[in-house]
Amino acid sequence: MPFILLLFQYHYKYPHWSVSQMKTGIAPTTMASLPQTIILFLLLLGAFAQARDPFACDSKDAKTSSLPFCKVSMPIPNRVTDLLGRLTMQEKVRLLVNNAAAVPRLGIKGYEWWSEALHGVSNVGPGTKFGGAFPGATSFPQVITTAASFNATLWEAIGRVVSDEARAMYNGGAAGLTYWSPNVNIFRDPRWGRGQETPGEDPVLAGTYAASYVKGLQGNNGDRLKVAACCKHFTAYDIDNWNGVDRFHFNAKVSKQDIEDTFDVPFKMCVQDGNVASVMCSYNQVNGVPTCADPNLLKRTIRGQWNLNGYIVSDCDSVGVFYNTQHYTSTPEEAAADAIKAGLDLDCGPFLAQYTENAVTRGLLKEADVNSALANTLTVQMRLGMFDGEPSAQPFGNLGPKDVCTPAHQELALEAARQGIVLLNNRGPSLPLSHLRHRTVAVIGPNSNATVTMIGNYAGVACAYTSPLQGIGNYAKTIHQMGCADVACKDDKLLSGAINAARQADATVLVMGLDQSIEAEFRDRTGLLLPGRQQELVSKVAMASKGPTILVLMSGGPIDVSFAKNDPRIGAILWAGYPGQAGGAAIADVLYGTTNPEGKLPMTWYPQEYVSNLPMTDMAMRSSPNRNYPGRTYKFYKGPVVYPFGHGLSYTNFVHTVASAPKVVTVPLDGHRHSGNATISGKAIKVNHVRCNKLSVGLQVDVKNTGSKDGTHTMLVFSKPPAGHWAPQKQLVAFAKVHVPARSQRRVGINIHVCKFLSVVDRSGVRRIPTGVHNLHIGGVKHSLSLKPATLGVIKS
Repeated sequence: MPFILLLFQYHYKYPHWSVSQMKTGIAPTTMASLPQTIILFLLLLGAFAQARDPFACDSKDAKTSSLPFCKVSMPIPNRVTDLLGRLTMQEKVRLLVNNAAAVPRLGIKGYEWWSEALHGVSNVGPGTKFGGAFPGATSFPQVITTAASFNATLWEAIGRVVSDEARAMYNGGAAGLTYWSPNVNIFRDPRWGRGQETPGEDPVLAGTYAASYVKGLQGNNGDRLKVAACCKHFTAYDIDNWNGVDRFHFNAKVSKQDIEDTFDVPFKMCVQDGNVASVMCSYNQVNGVPTCADPNLLKRTIRGQWNLNGYIVSDCDSVGVFYNTQHYTSTPEEAAADAIKAGLDLDCGPFLAQYTENAVTRGLLKEADVNSALANTLTVQMRLGMFDGEPSAQPFGNLGPKDVCTPAHQELALEAARQGIVLLNNRGPSLPLSHLRHRTVAVIGPNSNATVTMIGNYAGVACAYTSPLQGIGNYAKTIHQMGCADVACKDDKLLSGAINAARQADATVLVMGLDQSIEAEFRDRTGLLLPGRQQELVSKVAMASKGPTILVLMSGGPIDVSFAKNDPRIGAILWAGYPGQAGGAAIADVLYGTTNPEGKLPMTWYPQEYVSNLPMTDMAMRSSPNRNYPGRTYKFYKGPVVYPFGHGLSYTNFVHTVASAPKVVTVPLDGHRHSGNATISGKAIKVNHVRCNKLSVGLQVDVKNTGSKDGTHTMLVFSKPPAGHWAPQKQLVAFAKVHVPARSQRRVGINIHVCKFLSVVDRSGVRRIPTGVHNLHIGGVKHSLSLKPATLGVIKS
């Protein structure tokens, strides 16, 4: 049997094996029985990958490597121009799609653009292959979990690790260099199956995550790229398949106000702050126009206003979708022409390769339009070094199998999971558990021994797993019962075993929640309750439990667990999201107090009643009492919640004091642009009429740990703008992390960019800075800040 096939067999048969065991396919107990020569041979196979041949400009091909586009000393725009001048139209159109064809006469190999790295190198998409010297890659927590850390430094560090492993796999011929991640759509509706992939419901949180993760992926090598990231799916995309409406047919009717205020914010931050190399347009229409055919969105906004330095790609088969499914154009050639003229550079799918040449022949499109699209994709490939010859001689050319699934990478995955876990309730307190009093633990629930469930979707093959059962088993003797066969929990056949286990144990941990059979791409939820008979299982086990009962929830979206929150027999509730390959170890560390929980919810947890009569298809963010519309997210929804955005408890207590902050800030106007009412209207100043560059508010906040345990505090700063028709009830303007030992104090500096974060958007979609009093809220502390217009101004204390 070929070695690679043997390796795959062992990996799927023995997913708990370590990386070294998977590389050889040999269990430690059997290695001693093999001849040393065979062991050495297998180790060598596992240690080295097949070196990648150059994509282009191979020095061994003197005919092509001497061409101008191969000269590294030339500026990249000149190299791109030279290459475009050598391509025929037939060759050009075959480069407009994700599986770009080779151009043998110019020494250029074929390339697969589609790879994914949402929270680790993924096997979704044909660009990445696991096996051989790369049996797995570090699988970090799903994005919604990592977002709960509110730690931009962590997000960038994860990006660096993922790009190390991606480059290593590229060097070994197992992956590409273009990764269509991250997903930075707003988690607008709690039922969305792909909400788990996003950084949550707040635009500033999502945008900061996007910029941080992208920086980690792409590196800090000037215009050169380590890998090319992609922020997706632009824009107003957050329905997959709900109540007969799917993403391929959906027309998102969105106001200019909500586009500017909510949906576009993460993408703008991704492009301008993260300098991302790509943006992906979505399947849906926005106000009647497919996003991938809308020049206002692509050419004028992404590339024009935001100055994207990169390429724009369609979601897979989006061009085909708006022709075949949405019937937006009469002919496929018109669809191809509309997409390219709108600003699309690359089609994930075959459509542009099939119809672009005919579109040019019929006069619907100019060859110059095709050249413009290719210039953007070829530029990114050159920034990646793909036209610089031998990969091993380039930056990152030394990365290989030894740099994938390293102990340091796997430790970071564990740390990310620890930081993302949120303590929702702690009655008593019941947590942390005691090593002395809780020596036997009943571990119950359909996710109690989860492995693959922990890595969510758009994942790859993990290095190894630690399930909750295994993690808790490192602290105590365990009694394991599933209670339900799976998360659907359709019957009570396993209930009695779970009840008996709870009666015997010193403590009971129920690991419940969801998985990809309930929430996933193209699978939106119908409600917010636990599936099937999970609630019954939790309540009956809690009633029978001899010791404290702890509920641990795995999910991407929020769950209405009001029954558990209000049940005095349930001592504590943890949300773990989908915590990645080391999730079980992280959960156990929090349960036993080795880790003091620090996560905060990146989305609102609504009651079931919230969605009972609320169509997912209504895109309005703001509440409307006239039509009994509740509004979306913490910024605009004012009704009851199970847990609010930003909620999260600790095993200690933190107290804030504002040490210093200005009370009045004068907003300097641009004397060349402002003119009376056009600038100041409704007591709000147009942002584009303000000298924004260095206009920020600096705060110094003292954080005191008044408890007996060391802890890391996640500090969230909200602003409540002056009352008005445009303003949210509050909005996140800053966040920071600070470690504070027990009974100690630390000072934290916060800078709030006035134009970006203290502004609001009016009904016409114009961003303005409200004058008057802005109340800044940090925990239970409020600081009032007055903004006043001035032709020339400075910050005054």
